[in-house]
Amino acid sequence: MTQFELLATLLTLAALSSYFNHRVLRLPQTIGVMLVALVVSLVLLLAGPLADGVEATAARMLLAIDFDDTLLHGMLAFLLFAGALHVNLGDLAEQGGVIALLASLGVVGATFLAASAAWLVFGALGIEVPLIWCLVFGSLIAPTDPIAVLGILKTAGAPKSLETKITGESLFNDGVAVVVFLVLLGVATGQAEATPGAIAWLFVQEAVGGALFGGACGWIAYRMLATVDNYQVEVLITLSLATGVYALAEAWHLSAPIAIVVAGLLVGNHGRLLGMSDKTREHLDTFWEMVDEVLNAVLFLLIGMELLVLSLRGEYLIAGLVLIPLVLLARLVSVGLPVGLLRARRTFSPHVVKILTWGGLRGGISVALALSLPESPVRDPLVTATYVIVVFSILVQGLTIGPLLKRTVGSGAEPRDH
Repeated sequence: MTQFELLATLLTLAALSSYFNHRVLRLPQTIGVMLVALVVSLVLLLAGPLADGVEATAARMLLAIDFDDTLLHGMLAFLLFAGALHVNLGDLAEQGGVIALLASLGVVGATFLAASAAWLVFGALGIEVPLIWCLVFGSLIAPTDPIAVLGILKTAGAPKSLETKITGESLFNDGVAVVVFLVLLGVATGQAEATPGAIAWLFVQEAVGGALFGGACGWIAYRMLATVDNYQVEVLITLSLATGVYALAEAWHLSAPIAIVVAGLLVGNHGRLLGMSDKTREHLDTFWEMVDEVLNAVLFLLIGMELLVLSLRGEYLIAGLVLIPLVLLARLVSVGLPVGLLRARRTFSPHVVKILTWGGLRGGISVALALSLPESPVRDPLVTATYVIVVFSILVQGLTIGPLLKRTVGSGAEPRDH
């Protein structure tokens, strides 16, 4: 199958799934598309010999696509840029202390707590996974996925301050978690030094270097946007920014997700408000909204279809199911601690920890990081457990976060976080 045939197949399947969801299921698009793909994949697996040809063709297509490479080194640049483009920098700065703690201390804490839980669960089930690989698992399951979170928040009706916290954290903890994942993976495979100094330097190089690089490129793009008034040129500048910054950051061993988020924030605020006409702003918003919607549909289709190429051994599935509440507990503690530390200086609504915990969806990034693990005896249990947790997170948490928000903050009786 050629690359064009792969693209044509994916877009056709995404369109059909979106149409069926819109006419029949009426779920949020990302969840509906993934659910359709998941059900079709299950039917193919359960059909056995009756669907051997179709299942084998679908599995070959998925292996040819290489999910982790497609997302982490392609789609993520566009999705993160589109997400950051419409986040208000002033609102983000107002919640900066909370977001910074959640995206740093929260991610590290969740990594170690989830790793401890995984080590106990795998051991109890007789699955041999060394502690260092459990730490790798903790780092890939710790981040909330901005792609999943932003898609749900569009229709959830969260208060502005809470939406900013969830969105800001998910945009930045993704980049931090990828850095933590790379550090731990390097230690696990023996490719990186395990000394505190080496780990700290790699973290600074990736995270801080990525932020500075993204800020510099975003400022240059903003200055360019301010000197022209032609929406075709300006859309092209943002498109080249999203791809160029991400590619260069990866080549220079900087955090590409952090770089693209910072660049997107600068262009989305200063660029859109100060460097564009109303006509250009309208075309830019329409273009990136379409990019976001199309890529989201394809991404969640792929997540559902990945079921066809997983190792579905019973003990691996049980491990994933048992880890669901434990990973949620790790999320609860890693969110509750930073919020608790800040309560002495600021006011939070009574249910903020509950909402941040349940609204912290895992998504395609966790699956992509798991699939990027090198071939080894521990890969299959880690990938399967990750997939089970992600599917639960998107389907169950994603479909219930809206009602939870309506029950806890829908009345408007709770104070605004400040």
